Formats: sequence, C-alpha cells, structure tokens
Amino acid sequence: MIPRYARPEMTAIWSPETRFRIWFEIEAHASDAQAALGVIPKENAEALWRARDTPFDVARIDEIEAVTKHDVIAFLTHLAEIVGADEARFVHQGMTSSDVLDTTLNVQLVRAADILLADLDALLAALKRRAVEHKEAVCIGRSHGIHAEPTTFGLKLAQAYAEMDRGRTRLRAARAEVATGAISGAVGTFANIDPSVEAHVCAQMGLQPEPISTQVIPRDRHAAFFATLGVIASSMERIATEIRHLQRTEVGEVEEFFSKGQKGSSAMPHKRNPVLTENLTGLARLVRMAVVPAMENVALWHERDISHSSVERMIAPDATVTLDFALARLTGVIDKLVVYPERMQRNLDATHGLVHSQRVLLALTQAGVSREDAYAIVQRNAMRVWEEGQDFQSELAADPDVQAALGEGGVARHFDIGYHTRHVDTIFARVFGDT
Repeated sequence: MIPRYARPEMTAIWSPETRFRIWFEIEAHASDAQAALGVIPKENAEALWRARDTPFDVARIDEIEAVTKHDVIAFLTHLAEIVGADEARFVHQGMTSSDVLDTTLNVQLVRAADILLADLDALLAALKRRAVEHKEAVCIGRSHGIHAEPTTFGLKLAQAYAEMDRGRTRLRAARAEVATGAISGAVGTFANIDPSVEAHVCAQMGLQPEPISTQVIPRDRHAAFFATLGVIASSMERIATEIRHLQRTEVGEVEEFFSKGQKGSSAMPHKRNPVLTENLTGLARLVRMAVVPAMENVALWHERDISHSSVERMIAPDATVTLDFALARLTGVIDKLVVYPERMQRNLDATHGLVHSQRVLLALTQAGVSREDAYAIVQRNAMRVWEEGQDFQSELAADPDVQAALGEGGVARHFDIGYHTRHVDTIFARVFGDT
C-alpha cells in the first residue's frame, strides 16, 4: 500500500490499531462466554472491558514482540499491563493464536468487502446513468479491431454494467464465504474450549462459526475471495482498455475528462492522454497478483502451518486497498467521460457503407441466391470499396447479379442504420429491467 493509491476508510481497516482492537474484542467476548460457562471468574471477564476505550500502544507491543518473537503473546502481555496481571490471568483461556488471527482476518475481509460493494454500487449507478444517456448514440462495433456492424455506445456501457453487476454478485457470495470465525483451540478439536464460546464470539463479531477448522480456517475460502477480487479487477481493466482504444487519435469517440490546468505531457503541450484508464490497467494487474498466492495458501501442512501468514499480511491489505481506489477512480472516469457522437458518425461513414454487408448477404439468400454465391457477390464489391474507396451501396446497385436478385432499387432499403439498433430497448430491459 502506498498513499497515492489508497483511500482512508479502507486503509484504516488494515492499520495496527484496528487489528489490535479486533484482537481485544475477540479475547473479551471469549472471556465473557467462558465466564458464563463458569470456566473463569466473572469479575476477570468484566475486568478486560476496562481496556475498551484505552488506545493500545503499538510501539509498546512491537517492543514486547522484539523479545517474545510472537505477536499475539506480545499483545496479551500489553493487555495485562493495561488491566492488571491478575485480572488478565484467564485471558486466551483454551485458545490458540490462530483463533485470534484467523477470525480477525475474516472480520477485516468482511469490512473490506462492504466497502468494495459500496464502490461497485457507485460504479453501477454511473454506468447505468451514462448508458441511458447514450442509448441511441450509434457507433461502429469492432471485431479484431476492424469495423464490423453498428452498435450504440449505450450498449457498450450496458455491457459494462452487466459485467460489473455479475462482479457484485460474486463479491457478495465471496463475502459470505469468508465471513466465518474459529475459536476451536489447538488443532481445532475444542479439547480445551467449549464450542459455545466460538458461537458467542462469532455472533458478536458478525461471523458464522467455521464448521470444521483444524487449527486454521480453511484457506479455500480466502482463495475464492481473492479470486473474486481478481475477476472484478479484470472486468475493470476491460472497461478501461475499451476507453483507451476509443480515445486514440485515430478513433476519437470518447475522452477522459481533461480538467483546467491539467498537463498531458512534459514535452508536447498538445497531448491529452488517457492516463486514468492506463493507471487502472496497471492497478488491475496488482490486484490479480494476489490471486495465485491465495490459491497456493490452500495447501497447508496437516492441521496448521504459517506459510500462508506472510502472504496474507501483504495481499489482504494490498488487494483490497488497491481495488477500492481503482473502483472509485473508474467511477469518476465514467461519470465525467466526454462522448463525441459526431466522431462516432464519421467513423461509421469511414468505410463507405461496408457495415451493411451482412444485411445485403442475407437479403440475397432470401431472394434465392445460394449463400456461397451471395457471399462472393458481396465480397467482390466490398473489396473494391476497400481498395478503391468506392461507395458500397453504389457498387452493389450497379452489380447485375445484385440487380437480378433484388430488383431495381432493391439495395437501398438494406442500408438503414435503424435496422441494427431496433432491439436496443429489448437489451436494455434485460440488463436494467423496466426503467
């Protein structure tokens, strides 16, 4: 994480202060449950809550850890310094470090997911608004980067909406999958702690008890979570890449908003570059960088090892903070995107009517010409347009084979742009419902 690509609310989730506060809550709630069972004195459980409003001294915990070489023990030692050694003597009763660490990580991931879901909601709202705005803005569709047939810019945005909406659905599922906690003790057998303690802690922390946890919560849950972030990042990159292509000088159909005083190049004053979407492409790579390590964390030794620990300390904050920033940036890009319908029309006209080739092909087959012959007739006329810059409709109208099949003046009716956009409302209804 670096401040340049981080926002405060998400960053705060991963701060040491937040982590130690969650650790404290888990320990305090566990002590309450142990007291209710009669395992520890009630007054000792109540004494822990004296630290509720006391800021934990991160530097002091680090100082203790430098000696103990164990972060949870360092925290527990500092907690005893705050509430008193005798009062804290029953804390962590029957628990193991993974109970605290894994449950805390999942609390953090759930909180991060909630922010990301709100980010997606904002992005979806921007995409929907702009899609409706440009529903009828006809532009050329491209396959292999080459002009294909007409579409609308609203459909491009509707496609982005549908894709991001699927990402939101996946993230909700990933959030639910990772929202588990474990307070099951060494190797997960509850030998030294009653399962009701786990149930109480999880209820207080907004989690579900992990059905079976060995000494760690199974990492397939986390792999699914980070894989979901990677898919969302890839969708984000696809949208960003589309905008970058459409902003190229030779295309010029859309453009990132260029603010007053903004500079595009240190050397060339005329430049207005797609820097935000280029940045998003790079940030997507960083989010995806977490996916493979998360997958590799699944294969831990026996009931527990800590090979996953160092990985998660890095990928959890980095991936969530980066994606949070990137989604907010993409929302801003979409919200302020400058659209040039006139340039879209110029690009449509650039191939002199070739975009209607399939419709003429189909008309010939409907008129009784074999598909092979129809294809050859249309293609030979299309090649003259490509090579000589002729008008496609005029070339077809002068072709005796076309005239024989379609009749005099039978070509023109197949060059209607509206033919290609007549189902836009149907597609919008599928994507957005009745709006």
